[in-house]
Amino acid sequence: MIILAGADLVLPDRVLGHGTLVIDDGRIADIAEGPRPIEAPLTEGAYRDLRDCLVLPGFIDGHVHGLLGVDTLDGDDAIEAIARALPRFGVTAFCPTSVACGPAALARMLAAIGRARATPPAHAARVLPAHLESNFVNPLWAGAQPRSCLRPPPGAPPGPDAAAGARGAAAFSAEDILDVIDAARADVGIVTLAPELPGALDLVATLASRGHRVSLGHSGASFDEATAAMQAGARQVTHLYNRMSPAGHREPGLAGAALHHHDLAVEIVCDGLHVHPAMVRVTVAAKQPSRVMAITDGTAGSGLAPGARASLGGRPITVRDAAYLDDGTLAGSVLTMDRAFAFLTGPVGLSVVDAAHLCATTPARELGLQGHGVLAPGAVADLVVLDRRLQVVETFVAGHRVWARQEAPEGPEPGGTGRDGRPSMRL
Repeated sequence: MIILAGADLVLPDRVLGHGTLVIDDGRIADIAEGPRPIEAPLTEGAYRDLRDCLVLPGFIDGHVHGLLGVDTLDGDDAIEAIARALPRFGVTAFCPTSVACGPAALARMLAAIGRARATPPAHAARVLPAHLESNFVNPLWAGAQPRSCLRPPPGAPPGPDAAAGARGAAAFSAEDILDVIDAARADVGIVTLAPELPGALDLVATLASRGHRVSLGHSGASFDEATAAMQAGARQVTHLYNRMSPAGHREPGLAGAALHHHDLAVEIVCDGLHVHPAMVRVTVAAKQPSRVMAITDGTAGSGLAPGARASLGGRPITVRDAAYLDDGTLAGSVLTMDRAFAFLTGPVGLSVVDAAHLCATTPARELGLQGHGVLAPGAVADLVVLDRRLQVVETFVAGHRVWARQEAPEGPEPGGTGRDGRPSMRL
């Protein structure tokens, strides 16, 4: 048994001030207002005095390519290394995310994900099925996706990028990629594709029928094309507003369809650069917190100092305010989920309750994680403890403390700013 006492507990509908949360056998056994009498002897360290802290459901990142110099496509040990690093940023579960790649690299990543899910590494975030920013995206909206790896969906006439790829040493077809996905079906959760490509609607229906969550992105789709994809089985939009045609009042496009259709949940990169804070606020108002998922779109540059070099799918990136390819192309973020939460409660102006929905509750529900993403009796005890500067103090997975900061929590009272100038929580 573990008792977390004195913290403000972020419940699904309110903040319970100075509450007590009891963990037993990997789950939340009790939540109470004020101190709870200790009725039985506790092991050393099982009683945690967390006054001046905030306890939330653990962050769930459904779109992360890497962290601290490691990319998901780096090799056999990459997934486990990322899983071990994420709890220091409050993450308790994540979808390892790939850029478009060849079948051999994809199979190697999915095999590593399968091993990590079958035998979870100790002191690590939960490894969820992969998110594939797949080979089936629009070359005109590819961004940092390697165009030589893009392919039209099966049955569609090959485009110029496919022909260029076929001439290379790593020639492969759309069917080769789908064979890899089919062979590792349980370890592929989300597949991002562009619905306007010839043959894409049939592919949406096929993937959805096999249990994959189809997400629309890297796309110039019209409103009607996005709506047709939703009707075929798509349920999500990848990094809303980024690498898609802008929403207009006469042609809403994919972004407009995402805001209009309740059946489409949306990812949004919460670093303040990919999407302006005002547009994040507008999105939450339009969709409600229950349909918006905060993501990092983090790369191997996340957590590294400005100027550091890392890689994305084998191509070099440089850390600045985000990650950039050598040609200057924006190539994902250098964000971590604790800073995403601080961004939502600071510049965006959400309450900690709504921010917790975006960072934990909504991703858990959309990804089918029963009993996760909430502080409630009986829920899985995946938790993060933040101090008043919104810095991570401790992270718990299934009731086990998988990361702890060494120094004691410190900082100002709610409503102020920390000594580093970062905003503290808005209750």
